[in-house]
Amino acid sequence: MRLTRTTAGALAERDGAHYDLPGFDWDLLFRCPDPVALVADSLAKAAPSPAGATGGALAPIVSQEVWAAGVTYYRSRDARMEESKAGGGEDFYARVYEAERPELFMKATPHRVVGPEQAVRIRADSKWNVPEPELTLAINSRGAIFGVTVGNDMSSRDIEGENPLYLPQAKVYDGCCALGPCILLRSEPLPAATEIAIAIRRAGKTVFDGATTLAQLRRTPEELAGWLFRENLFPNGAFLMTGTGIVPASSFTLLPADRIEITIEPIGTLVNTVV
Repeated sequence: MRLTRTTAGALAERDGAHYDLPGFDWDLLFRCPDPVALVADSLAKAAPSPAGATGGALAPIVSQEVWAAGVTYYRSRDARMEESKAGGGEDFYARVYEAERPELFMKATPHRVVGPEQAVRIRADSKWNVPEPELTLAINSRGAIFGVTVGNDMSSRDIEGENPLYLPQAKVYDGCCALGPCILLRSEPLPAATEIAIAIRRAGKTVFDGATTLAQLRRTPEELAGWLFRENLFPNGAFLMTGTGIVPASSFTLLPADRIEITIEPIGTLVNTVV
């Protein structure tokens, strides 16, 4: 079952049928002990809607914080070691990849998050910027994962590489995060064979593409969520990006007007343009 946030409330999709849920309380979804049951109860009172979403899809976030996990894929570990070599942080990333404690950091507050077909940003003071396609967990206020969505963790690699202490500036700024196009509601994990794919188009041509699978994720989603909620309360729930296994070569950087397409089936495709 998919749930899309819309200007009217929400649009639910189940077994090929669509249901408009006007006035749906998105924050209540994240506060509810059983979010899937909450949506199922709403569907029981709704009639199928052939028209689909009214007003287009919005980012599936209202009051939630977005956090992110780093160096959870081997490819990410190598890329971070490469970019931080000059700043003396090369060894940090190798050590955190093997450590019991994961790297977790605050990624975005709601106003910094954009939705499908909206613009992500690259910093004016950065010259090396990449998107990071990530499976993103929807977690309720009790720390239970109830769904997943597609995330784009925009990153300024030159700023982070200059000094690891600059990570917040490399990661957190207006338009630094995209989520969508929906939340796939499910209590069980996606299969390890689930593919994460990205394509970047420039003037109609593909300038980068790549793919990985969840089998390459070193830590389980449940493990990452457990660390996030270990000493933090999230009254309205949270999103947790689980890291990237796809990193373009060091010669690549995003440019304005690039089109980023990130696909994770069975969730869907998140599309954003760069400004």
